[in-house]
Parts: sequence; structure tokens; C-alpha cells
Amino acid sequence: MARKLTTDDLLILKKLAPELADTACLHSGHEFRSVLPPVSQHFPPSSADFRERLVKLSDEELEYLISLIFEGMESLHCVKKEHVDALVEVVGVRLSKIKAAELLELYKFAGD
Repeated sequence: MARKLTTDDLLILKKLAPELADTACLHSGHEFRSVLPPVSQHFPPSSADFRERLVKLSDEELEYLISLIFEGMESLHCVKKEHVDALVEVVGVRLSKIKAAELLELYKFAGD
């Protein structure tokens, strides 16, 4: 799951968390290796805020992140549960209800 973020990943990360000054995690001192978990854990004070951050992404950026989740390159289990719900909601509205349901099933299945 851990990976080296690409230039596109870093642009998405900055779009989701414009207040991000450095791509190193303050707690570990290591560079972020994913996009959604650090945004979820460090920046939005609420699921509504996380949802608003996701809405700023283009459909292509959102689809890209979802594809990384299904490939195992982004972890939903490092994303706060209420933020997973917000992600599923945004995916259902912006991409497809089927993809949102599959995302939720993956989250539930991988949690067992």
C-alpha cells in the first residue's frame, strides 16, 4: 500500500489540503505515502469539511483516487470512518452509485 507519491498525487493532496505546508507527517517525520489517509487524519475537523474537500476534486481526480483504493494503493482503513461515509456519498453523487456501493463493500469486507 505504501508508495511514493507522484506529481499528480501531490497536486491532489495540495488541492484537498491547501493548508499543507510540508508533505512530511509531523508525527512520523516521513513523507506521506498516500493521499486520503493523511488528509482525513490531519486536516478536516468534520466529515462535512472532508466532503467539501472531496467536492473540489475533478471527476478524473476522484476516479483516480478510487482506482488506487481498488488497486490497494490507498487504504480506506486509515481514513476515519465518518470520512469514509463522506467519500462514499461523494462517489455516489459524482461518479456512480454502483461504484459507491462497491467502495463501501470493499471497506466492510477488508475490515473483517
